[in-house]
Amino acid sequence: MKIDKKLIKELRDYLDEFNLSEIEYQDGEKKIKVAKNITGATNIISHKPNIPQKKEESGTKIISPIIGTAYLAPEPGAKKFIEVGAQIKKGQTVMIVEAMKTMNHVPSTSNGIVKKVLVQDGEAVEFGQTLVLLK
Repeated sequence: MKIDKKLIKELRDYLDEFNLSEIEYQDGEKKIKVAKNITGATNIISHKPNIPQKKEESGTKIISPIIGTAYLAPEPGAKKFIEVGAQIKKGQTVMIVEAMKTMNHVPSTSNGIVKKVLVQDGEAVEFGQTLVLLK
C-alpha cells in the first residue's frame, strides 16, 4: 500500500485550522487517522493564571451534532434561517453544518424565542458546541 503523504499533510493542517485533536478519513478500505499529542498542552492549560471565565448564559441550548462549518442561510446571500428575537418551533432548521461536503440541517430542540446566535456564518464548529440560545 502506497502512503499518500499529501493527504496526511492536508489532514494534519485541518487539525490546526479547526483546532482538533484528531481527525479520521476513510475511502473504501483505506483508513487514515491523524492525531496530535496533547498531553503537554493539557499541562500548560492547567497552569494558566487566573483568567476570568465567561459567565454561562441561561436558556435552552441548541448544540452542534457534528464538527464542521456553520452556515446561517441555505445559500450565500439568502435570508438567514433564524434571527435574534424570532419565534421558532421544535424541529425548525436553525442553521446548516457542513461536514465532508454534506450539508446537515440542525433542527431546534424545542419551541422558543431566539435569544442569541453564538456562531458566525462560515465559522468552524465542534461537536457539542452551543450554536443558539433560546428564551
